Amino acid sequence: MKRILTAAVVAVTAALTLSACGGSDPLTSATPSNAPASSGGTSAKVVVGSFNFPESILLGSIYAQALQAKGVTVEEKPNIGTREVVYDQIKSGGLTVVPEYIGSLLAFVDKTSTAKTKDEIVAGLQAKLPAELGVLDPSEAQDNNSLTVTKETAAKDKLTTIEDLAKVSKNYVVGGPPEFKDRQEQNFKDVYGMEFKEWKPTGDTTADAIKSGTIQVGNVFTTDPKIVLNDLVSLQDTKNAFGSDNVTPLVYKAGVNDTVSSTLNAISAKLTTDTLLSLMKQISVDKADPPVVAKDWLTQNGLL
Repeated sequence: MKRILTAAVVAVTAALTLSACGGSDPLTSATPSNAPASSGGTSAKVVVGSFNFPESILLGSIYAQALQAKGVTVEEKPNIGTREVVYDQIKSGGLTVVPEYIGSLLAFVDKTSTAKTKDEIVAGLQAKLPAELGVLDPSEAQDNNSLTVTKETAAKDKLTTIEDLAKVSKNYVVGGPPEFKDRQEQNFKDVYGMEFKEWKPTGDTTADAIKSGTIQVGNVFTTDPKIVLNDLVSLQDTKNAFGSDNVTPLVYKAGVNDTVSSTLNAISAKLTTDTLLSLMKQISVDKADPPVVAKDWLTQNGLL
């Protein structure tokens, strides 16, 4: 269910990507960056890649601009493709840094993992990633699954957590992607003892369906701008039913030095889910360019 994009966001991304990439294939022009970097000062060229969705492109631009400000020679390769493509590129040294999501990455490299918390997932990654790769400090920011309600519903039933929701969930209709029920119904029972009155497949319209009252609870990703636009509330997953998916830099170890690591860790220290929500609203709703949004945020946080 990770990262289902609306048509509007995809359209914005396509336009921005053509401008940023000049229409060329990022992979065919990627330069291997597997020369070892020195421990301090400026490094050999760092190639910053990103996945083919707007939030990843934004995060890649944040990383790239912050590194350039520290004197690092940077080549940016935005909008490369799916995790399968990007992972092979960074593993081979064709990319040096990629903004990743720890839970999704662990599920990719270890399909048997049952880790849920941030610490468990990071430990799993340290055990399962190949020797060439490593993750730096995870940020507080997550682009995760959530159960989301209107502010009115939250106030009426005093809902701040999914545990609160479990007490009244049998009165509510829940919506989400078509596969949501199959993937989560038993999980909700096991973790929270929670059952719903009805499950509806609402797909990309979930946030709008919550606002209209077609459903009362919906599976909305935590950095979806519609949470802000529709005045919604994502309930805290205190028992980690969904698992943590914190944003973190995935790095090709031989291509990074202390300057690169400390710069990227400083970004993670300031990056929150609310930050991503606000930044993504600027891109997908206000039509701002990701590099401009990235520069403004870096400047405001003293990272440029």
